Amino acid sequence: MKDTIKAVAFDIDGTMYANWRLYIQLGCYVARNLPFFIKYAKVRSILHRTAPLGDFYEYQARLLGIEMKIEPQKAKELIENNVYKGLTPYLKKVKPFPHLKECLEALKKAGLKIAILSDFPPEQKGDIWGMEQMFDVVCGSEALGALKPSKYTFGLLAAKLDVAPEEVLYVGNSISADIEGASAIGMKTAYLMPLWRKIFNKPLPIADISFKNYRQLQDFVLH
Repeated sequence: MKDTIKAVAFDIDGTMYANWRLYIQLGCYVARNLPFFIKYAKVRSILHRTAPLGDFYEYQARLLGIEMKIEPQKAKELIENNVYKGLTPYLKKVKPFPHLKECLEALKKAGLKIAILSDFPPEQKGDIWGMEQMFDVVCGSEALGALKPSKYTFGLLAAKLDVAPEEVLYVGNSISADIEGASAIGMKTAYLMPLWRKIFNKPLPIADISFKNYRQLQDFVLH
């Protein structure tokens, strides 16, 4: 595949680390703030279907304000404290998947650009386990104005990489947000299979690559 792409871009959450590791840490924190997170989940579901916004954060706060029957400014403060600040300590502690770093190093050595496109701010993960400096582009979809699977967001990613969409391989674990979203704009896709697909060896038909671990992804891309 290396000869048909110029860049490899990655989702973070659930793609660079196992979601279950984070959920174990977050259990008590989410339980303490459960009413907020239930309403916030509804808002994010709406935002995944929303057109690009001039000010994503203001619109997100307005939607949450409606859900919680509070003023948008108060909703914005709750999002900042409970999500952007509140989740950060937990996200910094979670460990990445094995062999992720060696995979990134191999891709860079092969001359490919590498990037991150995450729905939540990448800076919540600190220096991305010491790997941030390796990436040519790091961006969050919120700051771009639209959550995945928006074609607009994936288009901006390709523009920032200075390559055509069809020259990008996008790596993710969500079928709707990552695989279908990237495919819709012409990008190639690599799907990190969940445990049941790994056990039964069931690749995702709509993905160009279905992989079980990062050594396998490295091999698929470079050979």
